[in-house]
Amino acid sequence: EVQLVESGGGLVQAGGSLRLSCAASGFTFDDYAIGWFRQAPGKEREVISCITGSNIYYADSRKGRFTMSSDDAKSMVYLQMNSLKPEDTAVYYCAADAWGGYYCDGMDYWGKGTQVTVSS
Repeated sequence: EVQLVESGGGLVQAGGSLRLSCAASGFTFDDYAIGWFRQAPGKEREVISCITGSNIYYADSRKGRFTMSSDDAKSMVYLQMNSLKPEDTAVYYCAADAWGGYYCDGMDYWGKGTQVTVSS
């Protein structure tokens, strides 16, 4: 059974940093596209970044402030978020799919999400 469990969310002041973690299990880590997404209140879910093998894609608006990484040995992915802004407030999700591709399209498996709140 594929499982994705996010952690590391919380309340942070504008300008601060957070590191999100996603623990993956139930699938061959290297064979899947794994992505970070977020959904703000009243908005559609959007991709932040996606890792497939050694390739990492970032949505343009997140380049520079957000960094995705992985630890294949631990089946973990991380999202380092710096210079956070109030508009980064959202529920952040980790997702995986065997056929997600470079942009993490049509992901089948999702974690429950972790709330990130950035105060001004």
